[in-house]
Amino acid sequence: MIQRYQNLFKKLNLKKEIAFIPFVILGDPSFNISIKIIETLINNGADALELGIPFSDPLADGPTIQSSSLRSLKNNININKCFEIINIIRKKYKEIPIGILVYANIVFNKGIDNFYYNCSYEQIDSVLIADLPIEESKLFNKSAIKNNISTIFICPPNSNENLIKKISFNSINYVYLLSRSGVTGIEKQALKPINNLVTKLKKYNSAPVIQGFGISSIKHINNAIKSGIKGIIIGSFIINIIEKYYKKPNKMIINIKKAAKEFKKATIY
Repeated sequence: MIQRYQNLFKKLNLKKEIAFIPFVILGDPSFNISIKIIETLINNGADALELGIPFSDPLADGPTIQSSSLRSLKNNININKCFEIINIIRKKYKEIPIGILVYANIVFNKGIDNFYYNCSYEQIDSVLIADLPIEESKLFNKSAIKNNISTIFICPPNSNENLIKKISFNSINYVYLLSRSGVTGIEKQALKPINNLVTKLKKYNSAPVIQGFGISSIKHINNAIKSGIKGIIIGSFIINIIEKYYKKPNKMIINIKKAAKEFKKATIY
């Protein structure tokens, strides 16, 4: 198994940086521009990728990401086309960790073993199933392990000791720690401190902790660094740029490039 995440975190630790991981929906606003967006993010500071498979009813997502999914689906982007985009990216960028976020229905429709086999074939490193509780993950995780795919588990901000223990024990590459409850979206207010959760996860020797949901400013990144976080996932901020400029792709790319550079610079401590 290629240890892209482990290699990344070792490298970043030596450089005194945390990981900048952008999240975008595959195929938004079009097949070709989606590839250009991902390449722009990689070339301007992204340390790893979290790529969403478009879904018609993404319950964990706020209006920004829901709209992104709908734009992608209107372009007839299905899971096979998503794998095509990933294939193009992987051929060009051999070392970057690639994770995908998906909903359980998509995995069921593809067939669990078939889905994870395809992920392995396209050299995807991790899969996060947004609506799958850890208690119901056994069948999925078994197939993931067979195909050398890391299962990513979400740690909600209200997790009890027992859940934290389970997540720590079952996580290999990283734990996705939610900044807050609710759905995705830009958080205009200060995010609640998460130091206590990070400490508890470390107590049980968890994989590196990555923070997501609502991170949209340099201040949020600075607070994450102080909490002992090893990376941040930024989605809605970037997808807002796509939504604002999807009819002006050149302007969109310029703004995404600028945002990526600023976020990556903020991850240095």
